[in-house]
Amino acid sequence: MLDVGKWPVFALLPPEDLQLIRQACVFGSAANEAIYVTVNDEVFALGTNCSGCLGLGDTQSSIEPRRIDILCGKKIVSLSYGTGPHVVIATADGEVYSWGHNGYSQLGNGTTNHGLTPALVSTNLISKKVKEVACGSHHTIALTTEGEVYAWGYNNSGQVGSGSTANQPTPRRVSSCLQNKVVVNIACGQLCSMAVLDNGETYGWGYNCNGQLGLGNNGNQQTPCRIAALQGINIIQVACGYAHTLALTDEGFVYSWGANSYGQLGTGNKSNQAVPTLINMDKERMVEVAACHTSHTSVAKTQSGQVLMWGQCRGQAVAYPHLTHFTSTDDVFACFATPAVTWHLLSVDGDDYLTVAQSLKREFDSPEISDLKFLVDGKCIHVHKALLKIRCEHFRALLNETDEETIEIHQFSFLVYRAFLEYLYTDTINLPPEDAIGLLDLSTYYRESRLKRLCQETIKRGITEENAITLLSAAVKYEAQDLEEFCFKFCVNHLTAVTQTQAFAEMDHDLLKNFISKASRYGAFKN
Repeated sequence: MLDVGKWPVFALLPPEDLQLIRQACVFGSAANEAIYVTVNDEVFALGTNCSGCLGLGDTQSSIEPRRIDILCGKKIVSLSYGTGPHVVIATADGEVYSWGHNGYSQLGNGTTNHGLTPALVSTNLISKKVKEVACGSHHTIALTTEGEVYAWGYNNSGQVGSGSTANQPTPRRVSSCLQNKVVVNIACGQLCSMAVLDNGETYGWGYNCNGQLGLGNNGNQQTPCRIAALQGINIIQVACGYAHTLALTDEGFVYSWGANSYGQLGTGNKSNQAVPTLINMDKERMVEVAACHTSHTSVAKTQSGQVLMWGQCRGQAVAYPHLTHFTSTDDVFACFATPAVTWHLLSVDGDDYLTVAQSLKREFDSPEISDLKFLVDGKCIHVHKALLKIRCEHFRALLNETDEETIEIHQFSFLVYRAFLEYLYTDTINLPPEDAIGLLDLSTYYRESRLKRLCQETIKRGITEENAITLLSAAVKYEAQDLEEFCFKFCVNHLTAVTQTQAFAEMDHDLLKNFISKASRYGAFKN
């Protein structure tokens, strides 16, 4: 399961849909558009659909996911987007598809007509296999398996690398200094392009007024230029922000250059840098750098899994790398970038990896490796002694005194006891509100305070005029004070209807007496 919960655009998706997501991308001027891929390799889109960027064949916004039929089964390996926005993907077969805004030919189809559905980009790429794509604001670059770079779209600053500033309507091989060289990594800022070679050299071209090409000057470059200041330093990854660049070396060091008005270079000041500057990371080895052409935020991840951020962070300018509690660079962009878009295609491994919690949930009531079973109402529930000892003091004491493989339970029903054991595996209650009273009884008996609180919340969600008195009686019986107060107030607010129910007529005498007395103090009978 891919955790997309930090991105609000996914907030309305039901849990069963979220569990199927394996890849996702959030984009748009307000992070209000998203495309995702399910475990079945179906592709869906939702959001405002500016310029038809959702690829649905129209420009209608959609608050609910709609399937992009043409992309289903294509196996997306790379996805990038511009600010139009336009969207470009590469598939496992090496094909490139594009759609959305096309005012500058950034879709590579030879026109300037917006593309409402994904279309194959074929010119000069038909015999090539593309493995990675990257987009600037209105231009696109693609990296082939042979290490070649192709570019197209907006070219006012030379970002297509063609040697001119004329827009490029179809994919064109970026040659010049890259001729006969093997590129292994690409990235785009708003108006510039970067490439890393297999020998660790880094090249940049396009807009350079903030020094984002790292060449030591501020002149735009219409063809790729090697960053001479990194001579002898082996770069393995670059990431581009709006107008700054981050580079990771094979030794885990991070260099930065370009615009710095938000502290995004991590140098402790806000002065632009036209040459690569080593960032002080307190001797921590970095394994990943992250930035996005839509923002001024910088992120890096350490070998030990810690994530640092700097630059523009929810409006604040953070000039030094700041240690976060996140475990993924993606989380920083979800919570602190403006807009809160994804900096790359979010993905989970396709190896059916399960977290500890997911593994435990799957093994509940599974006889295959269980070493203990409870017999309740003639039915078996399979569990694991070690887990029960860890999770519940009652079982720790009980199981330390017995080696029995089967324990019979008579005090509680099968439904209630199974829900209790399942709670120990999942931390959740899987019971309808009306059945949670029995679990409330059990939680009181076993002194499970957290379970008792969850039961009370579950019961509250199921209160009605018909069962309010029954629930109030249960709350009093099991000393659930919060629930008792909730039920009492509900009864007072619905007094006429509640007093006409069968449960009220059969109410315990002492409870009825206390209810009337307390209701009187609340002024329930003044009218």
